[in-house]
Amino acid sequence: MPLVRAVQAAFDPVGPLARKMEGFVSRPGQTTMALAVAHTLQEGGVLAVEAGTGVGKTLAYLVPALLSGHKVLLSTATKTLQEQLYLRDLPRTLQALGITARVALLKGRSSYLCAQRLEQSLGQAQAMAPQDRALLAQVQMWARSTVQGDMAELPALDERAEFLDRVTSTRENCLGGSCPQWNNCHTQAARQQALQAEVVVINHHLFFADLGVRASGVAELLPSVHTVVFDEAHQLSSTGVQFMGRRCSGAQVQSLVQDLALQDGGVARGMADWAGLAADVRHASLRLWESVPPGAKDPRRPWDAVAPQGLDAAHWAHALQALVQALDASAQVCQSLGESWPEVAALAQRAHSLRQALEDFRQPVPAGRVRWLVQGTQLVLHEAPLTIAQDMRALIASAPGETALRKSWIFTSATLGTDPQLSWFTTQCGLPADCALQVPSPFDYARQAALYIPPDAPAPDQAQHSNYVAQVAAQGALALGGRTMVLTTTVRAMRAITAALGVALQASGMTVLMQGQAPKRALLETFQSGQGGSVLVATASFWEGVDIQGSALQLVVIDKLPFTPPDDPVLQAQAQACLDAGGKPFKDIYLPQAALALKQGAGRLIRSESDQGILLVCDPRLVLKGYGKRILAALPPLRPIADEQQWMEALQELARTQALPDSDAGR
Repeated sequence: MPLVRAVQAAFDPVGPLARKMEGFVSRPGQTTMALAVAHTLQEGGVLAVEAGTGVGKTLAYLVPALLSGHKVLLSTATKTLQEQLYLRDLPRTLQALGITARVALLKGRSSYLCAQRLEQSLGQAQAMAPQDRALLAQVQMWARSTVQGDMAELPALDERAEFLDRVTSTRENCLGGSCPQWNNCHTQAARQQALQAEVVVINHHLFFADLGVRASGVAELLPSVHTVVFDEAHQLSSTGVQFMGRRCSGAQVQSLVQDLALQDGGVARGMADWAGLAADVRHASLRLWESVPPGAKDPRRPWDAVAPQGLDAAHWAHALQALVQALDASAQVCQSLGESWPEVAALAQRAHSLRQALEDFRQPVPAGRVRWLVQGTQLVLHEAPLTIAQDMRALIASAPGETALRKSWIFTSATLGTDPQLSWFTTQCGLPADCALQVPSPFDYARQAALYIPPDAPAPDQAQHSNYVAQVAAQGALALGGRTMVLTTTVRAMRAITAALGVALQASGMTVLMQGQAPKRALLETFQSGQGGSVLVATASFWEGVDIQGSALQLVVIDKLPFTPPDDPVLQAQAQACLDAGGKPFKDIYLPQAALALKQGAGRLIRSESDQGILLVCDPRLVLKGYGKRILAALPPLRPIADEQQWMEALQELARTQALPDSDAGR
C-alpha cells in the first residue's frame, strides 16, 4: 500500500517531519492514528478517531491527506481554528513534506465584504450614527486594497457587530448573478478558488448550512472531493441539528420591512405603495409579537401542538396567518416588477421564502423533528431534526461523483465517547459501528496532574455553592500566584463567582478576569501574561479550544457537573424519543453528555509533557452518586487528592515546581 508506506516514512524518527519541522518529536500514538487514516484514505470508508490531548491529531490526518494527492475538504469547529489550519498548520506541513498544493479558505458569505451592500451603505451614510459612519469610512478605505475581502482582515470590527450587516450579504439579500457588482464579488471569488484548490478549509457551520440550503458552495464542492476530514468532530451533532433545521426570525422580517420601505427612494420608486407594503408587514409582525405573553421565565417555549406552549392557539394562528398574507402581498408586487429591477426580484424572493417558512410552521410538527419558539428581543421560530444520523448516513452512502474512488470520511477529536466503540458519537452521527479508534494521550497524567473533589463542598443547588467555589478557587490562586481558570456551567454562576473572587482576592493585587469583559483572545492574552497574577472565570466556549501551555495555567476549577439543562427543547425531544424506544434518558443521554463535557473542561489543564496542575471539581455528586464513577472513568487517570490537608500540600508542591521550557512539538 504505497500511501501507508509513505506515511510511515514521513513519521519515521529520521523522516522528513523530524528533519524539517521544528520541534517535531516522533510519537507512537500519532503514527498509529496517521496509519489508520492512511488505510481509510486508501480503501475508502469511515474512520472516527478519539485522539487524546498531546497525540498531535492535526499532523496525523494532514500528512496522509496531503500525501494521498486527492482533493481534501477539512472542516473544523470555528473560524479561528479554520485560520489556524490555513495559516499555520497546512503551510508548515506542506513545506516539511516538500509538497506543493493549492489551498483555499472558504467561509460563509457573511464573512466577506459585499461591494454592492457597501455602495448602498455609502449612499445612506448621512442617516447613520457617527460611530457607524466612522466604521464605514474604515471599510471603504480597506475595500480599495483588499484581495480576499475577508472581514477578519479588519480587527477593529467585532464579528458579532451589527454594523457588519451593512457591508456583507445574506442568502436572502444577495442578488446573485444579476448583481451589478458580480464581477467584484469576494464570496463568489472564494468559491471559485475552493473549486480549483486541492485542499479546502471550511467550518462545521458552513458545511451544514450549505447542505440545508445548497447556497454556500460546499454542495457544489463535495462531488469533486475524495477525502472529508472533520476536526473537533464532537461538535458535529449539535451543529448539524442546529443548521439542518428551519428557522424564521423577527429580525429577518424587520430587515425585509426596512428594505421594502427603502424602495420609495430606490430604482422602483413610484411603481408601488412601498410604504404601505412595509407597514402591512410591520403591523402583522407586531400582532404576532403581541400574541405571545411577555415576561416568560424561560424564553424558549416548547411547541408540540398547534401553537407554542402557553399561547392562545386561536390568537396565535390568526396572527401567523395575517403575517403570511402580508408577506404574500409584498412578494406578488415585487415579483411583478422583478423583471425590470434585480433588486426588486431579490425582495420578491425574500418575501416568498419568509412566507413559505411561516406557512410550514403553521403545519403539524413532522415526525422526528422538534419545534420551539424563542422569545427574546425578537421572536424566533425554530424547528430541528432530533439527530443528524439519517442525513449523515445518506451523505456517506451517496455516489462519489466523478471520481471512481470511494470517498473517505475522517472524524476526529480529543473527546468522542466514553467507551471503546465511541458509541455516543457514532450513533448520533449515523456512522458504522466498526469505525472507531481510540488513541490515548501520551501524557503521564498520574504524575503531571491531580484531582481534588472537596468532601465538604455544598450541593450545587444550594445557595452558598457559588460562594464556596470562589473561596476554594481563591485559596488555590493565592498559593499559586494566580494561574487559575474557573469554568462554570451557567452565566449566573460565572457572575456570582467573579464577584466573590473579587472580594476574596482584593488585598492580593490579583486581577479577576471574566468572560465578556473583552474578546476571548484578549482575555487569554492578558491571563497568559501573568502580570501580577490573575484568575479567569468563564463559561460556554472556554470549556474547549483553550490551549495554554506551561506554568501560566496550573489550576482548573469546575463549579459543577455540566449536565445539559433538562428544559432544552431538543434534549427534551431526544429524551422522549429515547424513552419511547425503551431506553433510559438519564443513562443514555444526559450522563454521556455530562461526562464528555467534563472531559473537555478538564482537558484545559495539561497541554504538554511538561505541564503540571490540579483539577478541582466542586461537585460532591461525583463521590456520593452511583453515576459518579462512570463520569470519573471518562477523565484522564489523575492522582486523587483525598482531603484538605493533601490539597494544601499539593498546592505548595505545585508552587515550588519550576516551569520547564514549553514545546509545541508534534502538534
